[in-house]
Amino acid sequence: MNAEREERRRTMLERKKARAQEEQRNIAAGNPGDVDFIGMVREWRAAHADQAQPLDAGPTAPPKICICVRKRPISDKERNKNDHDSVTCLNPEVWIHSAKLRVDGITKYLDHTSFQFDYTFHEDNTTEDVYNTTTLPLIDFVCSGHGGRATVFAYGQTGSGKTYTMSGIQNMMCEDLYFLLNSADSACTKENTNVMVSFFELYGGYVQDLLNDRNRVKVLEDGKGEVVIAGLTEVESYGPETFLEILRQGNSARTTHMTEANDASSRSHAICQIMLRDAKTNKLKGKLSLVDLAGSERGSDTKSHNSQRRAESSDINTSLLSLKECIRALDRDASKHVPYRGSKLTLILKDCFTSDRAMTTMIATVSPGASAADHSLNTLRYADRIKEKRSTAPTLSPRPLATTRRRRPSAMTNVTKAKAESPVNEMRTSQSRSMAVSRVEVPETTMANDDLDLAEENQSRPESETADDDLLFSEDEKEEPAKDEELNQTVRELFEEEEGVLNMHMTFIAENAKLLSKEGALLQDVQRPNVSDEEIERYASMLEEILDRKEDMIAALQRKLAVFESHLEAK
Repeated sequence: MNAEREERRRTMLERKKARAQEEQRNIAAGNPGDVDFIGMVREWRAAHADQAQPLDAGPTAPPKICICVRKRPISDKERNKNDHDSVTCLNPEVWIHSAKLRVDGITKYLDHTSFQFDYTFHEDNTTEDVYNTTTLPLIDFVCSGHGGRATVFAYGQTGSGKTYTMSGIQNMMCEDLYFLLNSADSACTKENTNVMVSFFELYGGYVQDLLNDRNRVKVLEDGKGEVVIAGLTEVESYGPETFLEILRQGNSARTTHMTEANDASSRSHAICQIMLRDAKTNKLKGKLSLVDLAGSERGSDTKSHNSQRRAESSDINTSLLSLKECIRALDRDASKHVPYRGSKLTLILKDCFTSDRAMTTMIATVSPGASAADHSLNTLRYADRIKEKRSTAPTLSPRPLATTRRRRPSAMTNVTKAKAESPVNEMRTSQSRSMAVSRVEVPETTMANDDLDLAEENQSRPESETADDDLLFSEDEKEEPAKDEELNQTVRELFEEEEGVLNMHMTFIAENAKLLSKEGALLQDVQRPNVSDEEIERYASMLEEILDRKEDMIAALQRKLAVFESHLEAK
């Protein structure tokens, strides 16, 4: 017996030593964390490595809605928390490996959840890979001269790399845009086209001009249904250097705050719009909108926020739900209603949803850390609901892009930094480049004079009579806002109910873990030798209390889930 005991001890020591060595190897490889879970993920990846497809194996024709996912590398903050990598991208699929414990509280296992999109980008893919695959085709679409509307969204949990990805795309696209404008065979050239740039953010229900000291501007809708942002600055860009300086000034003025999930979280939706206008008629020939959405958050992230941060989070999540419904409507029959009035964000982007020549790209970014697995799943579910159907973009006979264009690296670095020489400041001092009312993007005809008068009349009214979120509608559209308001209220209610179910579920899991610990202690206590009758009675009484508590929690969660499911089906 002593020999067997010594053999077991020796085996345990060898296992501990091997485990410690593996842990050190993981740390050296930049992936600290639970050795067992890391080993399970590594084995799974080795078994499924051949499933990945090259990026050029994607759709042959550009889809009207392109949904892709980008995974960022593990950050130093996550390494310091011993947070291991739990996301695998095998184009076009992405897998979440959720670390779980069985009911015994000891046995570890992984719950693998997969989603399929148009493209997925792993941590070794560069921003240029993302740009060439998702955004580069949109440049040719916008420059075709047919009034194409293209929109690129970056969506995801705060801290997942949205702004990093969008900033890279902004910097790269300007080179290809001006490459096309300098091409003799392009429908839009520098001789017949003006490039106008506006940059603004939606923060706390207000629209703020990032190119004009964050002044608040008003969102209006004229009698013809065209959206006007009164007072928004448009700056003419003459080349890549000018364009990059405009972007730098806009991005530096964006609103950020510290949150539970990120020290510098973007608390606003930032929208950069590039309008290609006819140099003679001012007619809109193409429009590209780059939208860096505010970081989405779950209820657990807002528990320590003050009332202002919580209100921001509620407004952000509501606008994201409205955005999802509008993008999904692009896949439906053209006669179906697009609920663009569900939020100010979707109202501003109305023409991108209602135009028959619109293309949309959604880049969903996910964090790799195991502690963010629930957030990543939420992001992927959001993106997955958008892509329930597939549509093909209208054919505009595009030219090949990647084989003919080369960006000039020197232009990316020779940006003038002096504020006095910036194009925005030149615009402010030059009457020819300043505007009191933003130009309206009308596909075929310019705005009538009475429409301009409508916007100017509202702008001249006293502040007390025109709230920042006032909207003007034509008489025959008065019933439509009521429907949109009802839809918006429905979306809010469903979102609140969903958050309630999720929060109750998380509370149940935490409480159940505590009860499991109590059960283990009870069993250990009652299994001792020479247990008295009183101790057995105490065991039975406490076990009954624990089971009653579990039954109450399960019943409450079932009731809340049943109500949510019934409302989900009804609405």
